[in-house]
Amino acid sequence: MAGNLTRDEARERARLLSVQSYQVELDLTEGEERFESVTTVHFTSDREGADTFIDLHGAHVRKVVLNGRELDVSTYDAEKGRIPLPGLAGHNELRVDADCSYMRTGEGLHRFVDPVDQQVYLHSQFETADAHRMYACFDQPDLKATFELTVLAPGDWEVVSNAAPDAAEALEEHRGRHGTLQAAKRWHFPPTPVMSTYITALIAGPYAVVRDEHDGIPLGIYVRRSLAQYLDPDNIFEVTKQGFDFFHRVFGLRYPFGKYDQLFVPEFNAGAMENAGAVTFLEDYVFRSRVTDALIERRAETILHEMAHMWFGDLVTMRWWDDLWLNESFATYMSVLCQAEATRWGQGAWTTFANVEKAWAYRQDQLPSTHPIAADIPDMQAVEVNFDGITYAKGASVLKQLVAYVGLDNFLAGVRDYFNEHAWKNTTLQDLLSALERTSGRELSSWSKEWLETSGVNTLRPSFTTDDEGRFLSFDVLQEATQEHPTLRSHRVAIGLYSLREGVLTRTKRVELDVVGARTAVPELVGEVQPDLVLVNDDDLTYAKIRLDERSLRTLVGGGITAFTESLPRALCWSAAWDMTRDAEMATRDYVKLVVSGIDSVRDMTVLQTVLRQARQAVQQYADPAWRATGLAELAGALRRLVAAAEPGSDHQLAYVNALAATATSSEDLAFLKGVLDGTEAPEGLAVDADLRWTLIQALVSGGVLGAGDIDAELARDATATGERSAATSRASIPTPEAKAETWATIVGGKLSGALLRATILGFVDPHHPELLEPYADRYFEEVGRVWSEWTSDMAQNFAIGCYPALLIRPETVARTQDHISAKQPPHALRRLLLEGADGVSRALRARARDASA
Repeated sequence: MAGNLTRDEARERARLLSVQSYQVELDLTEGEERFESVTTVHFTSDREGADTFIDLHGAHVRKVVLNGRELDVSTYDAEKGRIPLPGLAGHNELRVDADCSYMRTGEGLHRFVDPVDQQVYLHSQFETADAHRMYACFDQPDLKATFELTVLAPGDWEVVSNAAPDAAEALEEHRGRHGTLQAAKRWHFPPTPVMSTYITALIAGPYAVVRDEHDGIPLGIYVRRSLAQYLDPDNIFEVTKQGFDFFHRVFGLRYPFGKYDQLFVPEFNAGAMENAGAVTFLEDYVFRSRVTDALIERRAETILHEMAHMWFGDLVTMRWWDDLWLNESFATYMSVLCQAEATRWGQGAWTTFANVEKAWAYRQDQLPSTHPIAADIPDMQAVEVNFDGITYAKGASVLKQLVAYVGLDNFLAGVRDYFNEHAWKNTTLQDLLSALERTSGRELSSWSKEWLETSGVNTLRPSFTTDDEGRFLSFDVLQEATQEHPTLRSHRVAIGLYSLREGVLTRTKRVELDVVGARTAVPELVGEVQPDLVLVNDDDLTYAKIRLDERSLRTLVGGGITAFTESLPRALCWSAAWDMTRDAEMATRDYVKLVVSGIDSVRDMTVLQTVLRQARQAVQQYADPAWRATGLAELAGALRRLVAAAEPGSDHQLAYVNALAATATSSEDLAFLKGVLDGTEAPEGLAVDADLRWTLIQALVSGGVLGAGDIDAELARDATATGERSAATSRASIPTPEAKAETWATIVGGKLSGALLRATILGFVDPHHPELLEPYADRYFEEVGRVWSEWTSDMAQNFAIGCYPALLIRPETVARTQDHISAKQPPHALRRLLLEGADGVSRALRARARDASA
């Protein structure tokens, strides 16, 4: 982490300084490794003569001039990323003349060469603190300023920043500082409104662009030229316009940043980034092959998530990263609300939320590294590992509860007041809670203490007795907490009673109540006949894991999971069964039986693909090893039948084939996949396009059917960036000791780009061949400390998480992790990731023991 700024340092610098403006001049014509960056900053200090520092990482600094006084550049620490600024005046002008480095890790200013046409593309990624890889700045969110940008770029490039350019001057014979003669263009972007450094942006290259306009807002969509043929701008513009109409209505404040560009950039290391007026997206959201509606729905949620940030995050910004959760949780909640109320996905968006976001939150909240939603963030290393399921999904779940508590109208009224009072400023959580207290009349400090300042997820389970006629004599909801996180919270829940009637699982009774403490009686249910299924937290009102009683579970496993007519209760049952499997309360083989018997009833594509992925993980990691082969065969057999019965050309057909490719291990199943690839057994209507071909090839390479020559041939057929990443994954999947050794050397060599590193690790840790990973457990622990100290944050995390020996499921892996932590005392952020890895192994061991006992 460049500089690893601490919260105390940031507070002291914010007390000392106010920053007025940045003028940044960039020359992008100077070569492949570095670019010229000249920054002029105007700022004031409330203590004349005080010392401070400005951030600039990995640069060659030529000159630093503070208030006309040239400073000694030898005091600059390139690795720490700080230029000392001694003897400040009241009003200061600082000029820093430097050469900065292009990155291949997805951080700072990332440079990519398209293998299709050798065109160069750049994009910035500055969250959390990487703006100072491109220009000298006080890189913390509460030192807002205006930004004026001048960029010299090759003449055929598009250049995009936060503001629309007001000049683009062609220079037919530009000679750079190194003597290179070329056609160039000088772009000028006028000063922006005040904003934080992390949401400034630069995207440059020969991008193709599609333009539109809505409600007076100029809209643009950018993509690489070689991908332009695959862009579906109509869908993207439709969601964008729906989002603007919805947010304008509920926020009561027009979009504040002028134009709105959305840029799909290569090798992006996140899903998207909310740069003001210039949102960057993972390029995988440009679909060059057939995808299911689940991915289109996910793209829409991402578009709306980033748009919500324009108000919450960009207009009004957290003071420090302690409130990162609020920034991300608010955007997540508002994006799903917008999907539910303003797009074609309707209320099904909340089904996706329950099955995807909440599942992520529940998993994260049970790790030893769980933390309060309102986390303590002492430094930048801490925040880098906090982009997690607590920050996004648990926070959004709790905001959904808060909305239910104060009322949606009151919530939105409070948000409007918050925006009006704090526009262009920095805030803390208390500022938002105060606004909500005023509009709702509710006191929220106790709610905040209970939900935001504690860790862990509660478990709710029904407890009842019945008489001889099967009527409830008593009914209670039991609330449980872990020993490590013992808080019992107040929950608003609904309890649904469902009975099978003419083959349909119908809700016959619903009771809504507050669950408080360890046991809450439900007198309204006394005298009711025990139904086929009892669903605690019906309608998904609270954030809690739920348990199913024995009869309810028998109903589901016996085929009742197919009998729902509504998607949300079915999704909640799938989620409960998965939680019980992960918690070793349900045998893996019973979960697989549930999936095999009920998956064909799932119409919601996100739920379908999630459940299939979970079933595969259950067999590969949670099943008794003696039953694993049987489980894979049962799952693959069911998928073969589903593929045969699926409607030709449907989303379900594609989802089943993709799931089979990830599951197949038998010679028969692999032969079927080979037939799909070569066309001899391709199901009717299935488009075996570029991405599906790679999916099949990786499966066949892992299964020993295809080899390196086949990978090379497919890459020649698909010589694109996606092809290169897919080939890297496939090569790393070759199931031989020699191939794994070569892949390991490539990974630890540190020469891969961020995107290729992720792709290579994905193939290396092939769950079908854990035995080939045996030699790399010790090697991982030998390397992880060096990697953490030498690599950039994102790259180091990819290695630490991806290469952890998670598939070596035995007590020795846990012990080896604990020994390493004791002996090496790694930094807190790395220690957290190691403990999370060990916890996954421990959980798998418990699940395997439960499955073996079945």
